[in-house]
Amino acid sequence: MPPQTPAAALWRMREYLRPYYLTLALMITAAIVAVTAETMIPLITKSIIDGAIAHGSRGELLPLGLAAIALGALQAGLNFYRRWSLAGAVNGMEKTIRDDLYHHLQQLEPGFHDSWQSGQLLSRATNDLSTIRRFAGFGTVFFITSTWTFLLIVALLIDMNWWLGLLTGCLFAPVGVLCLRFERKYRVLSRQYQDQTGDLATYVEEAASGIRVLKSLGRRDEAAARHLGLSRLVYRSQIGKARLRGTFWAGLDLAPNAAIGLLLLFGALAVSWRQLTLGGLVAFVTLTLLLIWPIEAMGFILATGQEAATAAQRIYEIFDTLPTITDPGVPEDPQPGITAAQARKGRASKDSSAGRPIAAAQPGPAPARPEPATATVTAGAGHLRFDAVTFSYPQSPEPVLRGVTLDLAPGETVALVGATGSGKSTLLQLVPRLADATSGLITLAGTDIRDLPLPELRARVGCAFEDPTLFSASVRENVSFGVRDATEADVLAALEAAQAEFVADLPWGLDTRIGEQGMALSGGQRQRVALARAILARPEVLLLDDPLSALDVHTEAKVTAALQDVMAASTALVVAHRPSTVLLADRVALLADGVIAAIGTHHEMLASEERYRDLMSADDLDDSDDDGRSAPGLTGARR
Repeated sequence: MPPQTPAAALWRMREYLRPYYLTLALMITAAIVAVTAETMIPLITKSIIDGAIAHGSRGELLPLGLAAIALGALQAGLNFYRRWSLAGAVNGMEKTIRDDLYHHLQQLEPGFHDSWQSGQLLSRATNDLSTIRRFAGFGTVFFITSTWTFLLIVALLIDMNWWLGLLTGCLFAPVGVLCLRFERKYRVLSRQYQDQTGDLATYVEEAASGIRVLKSLGRRDEAAARHLGLSRLVYRSQIGKARLRGTFWAGLDLAPNAAIGLLLLFGALAVSWRQLTLGGLVAFVTLTLLLIWPIEAMGFILATGQEAATAAQRIYEIFDTLPTITDPGVPEDPQPGITAAQARKGRASKDSSAGRPIAAAQPGPAPARPEPATATVTAGAGHLRFDAVTFSYPQSPEPVLRGVTLDLAPGETVALVGATGSGKSTLLQLVPRLADATSGLITLAGTDIRDLPLPELRARVGCAFEDPTLFSASVRENVSFGVRDATEADVLAALEAAQAEFVADLPWGLDTRIGEQGMALSGGQRQRVALARAILARPEVLLLDDPLSALDVHTEAKVTAALQDVMAASTALVVAHRPSTVLLADRVALLADGVIAAIGTHHEMLASEERYRDLMSADDLDDSDDDGRSAPGLTGARR
């Protein structure tokens, strides 16, 4: 769908306030009554001056004074209720949006996250949501109360003196023109500032995570200069916004002050002409002073409104991106205009973990699927088959995979070998549907993986990647991340299989927190913890993307020996670069030019496939003795 205007995006956000409509109605009613009570106090002042003081009626002072105190107390009590109820409503709204946004981000495929800067996503999920909350909590309420205050006071002024009241109302007419000009300019600056803040957040995150590289290469000054440049852009945008706000608010300050000056002049004339009493003049001026805050508040309301509108536009840029990888039965083109919360509730009964497209957007092309007749494979747990699978990245016209056909029997281990960039990791990511094949068929136990619910598919497929992702949690939590009911014995057994005995030497053992991305551990330790996580899941299919690349030779030999027993219970597809990894496999598949160019045992491939020998020479790859005996640490490895 075409990009929405900021105002349209902000209007869509009203759906998140729907559960709080009653609270908001009561709150706005309380605010209007409080404002009305405040405007009644100058009228009491008029009665005191024109009645009790002018006629010496002291008996009227006490009831009028008590009435003024009561109105003040009523105003204070209603304002307290308004602020208290407002806090619950707008914070509840912000929480709902944040939950929906996080849930939607989880449904979007990794390719979406690869194409977006992390700082842009972070700024939308934090700063932009806070901006919307501030406007919902302040802007909408004060827009209503300011409008009511202006109309009420002008009506009272006209009732007291029609020509002087009309003159007062006309004096504020230029404010409307000033507001329109301000709104147009501030909208551009708001979007510019928010986008620049996202860019700055991205760079700060990259600099923090890459601090070792920056320091080791001596690039601190260059990094600081780039940060300074981005920071300067944000600073200039902030100054531009402040300058525009300052000019606008100065104009707003001028209007009521000029009005008061003219009112004092014309009011004095009205009193001298006996068209207005002295108490009426005091009340007239006091009521006009009450207009200063609504006029000034209008400037703040417009500023926060424009910021909230651009923030809503930025958030719906994410919401309106439809997930292209969804569970079977989840519509890829939902009803236009549906909100995140409505979409989630509407499908919760069908599948609690279903993908959740939000609002109408242009979905990506659906992968071409072969006729069901092509999926004639022998059913069996762990039987994994690739049938003419092709895949292209959106940003690349040339396909990475051009028709991969590979059949893994239940319990078989296949090592996937190929040149850098040949698509080995991509092929592995297609199995748990981290990406979907452009065409072709992938079946698990005879069923197209796109016909399996995502939770079921990902429970049956375990992954361990070369660059392991760990979370800022304990070792226990990281290993058992995919198996919630794992016992301590299960965790320890998985760690033992991954040769992660170093955990016992950590300060708090399994409960030691390993820092963001596991930075408290070495590269090899992170790989072994990630491998233990994959092992613990006891998957039907185990995908290993060169998971031993950071290990030394001796540790690698121990891990590979332990992996033999683990992989005996699963069908395994292993991206291999090392001899010990290849020797774990029953067969080796060579991926070249986007297809499986050859397949066989390691020794068969060495004997018959020149490209295989070129990729991995016999000296580098064949760790066995001339008589075929395995090298130390690889005894019993499958060939």
